[in-house]
This record gives sequence, structure tokens and C-alpha cells, in this order.
Amino acid sequence: VQLQASGGGLVQAGGSLRLSCAASGRTRSWLLMGWFRQAPGKEREFVAAIKGSSDGRYYSDSVKGRFTISRDNTENAVYLRMTSLKPEDTATYYCAASTRTLSSPTTAPGYDSWGQGTLVTVSS
Repeated sequence: VQLQASGGGLVQAGGSLRLSCAASGRTRSWLLMGWFRQAPGKEREFVAAIKGSSDGRYYSDSVKGRFTISRDNTENAVYLRMTSLKPEDTATYYCAASTRTLSSPTTAPGYDSWGQGTLVTVSS
């Protein structure tokens, strides 16, 4: 699965953005799609994930209630709607796909494919 993330940009605190992740290739093989982020000088952290064939969604505590992950199987795309953005949400956001059944959707090594990242900057 090849992934292409887009939608990042500069936004003021309290604003909203929607990130998109377009998948190509063997898209029917992915079981889980996730979003991770990495701020400068920090480790990559889990943000949200969604199952490929059910309504299962997962969120980190830091974004729960503010971010919403969704998918469009006809478009082979996954989205991350981000609202009430905070300066601490500033990071490069990566989408990732897993073709395996994971015991935990929050660990990056479980994902097989990664997009190139899209930068989100939230100004205070």
C-alpha cells in the first residue's frame, strides 16, 4: 500500500484542519489505518486509528474529543478532522497502514506502510 498524506498547514489555536491520506496499490489488504505525529525533538506518537472493515476507532487521550478519524473505502482514503487545535498539536503528521491484525493499534512498528508526512503548525 502506498500512502500520500496532505492537508497540513498553518492555523491559529482553536482552528480546524482536515488531513487526508490517499491509498493506492493493494488497498484491500489493509486492516488498520492510523495517524501518528512527530514534533521536533520528540518521538513519534500515536494519534488515531481506524479499522478497515468495521467502525472500530482509536484515539490518544490528548486528541480524544477534538479529532475524528474516518475513512472512505470507495475513495481509498482516510481522513483526520482536527478541531480546537492547540499549539502542542504542532507536528508532522504521518498516515500509516497495517496489513496485520495488531494487538495494539497504537504502536508504530505494527504498521507496514507509511506516508511522507504533512506539517501542521498551530500558532498561539
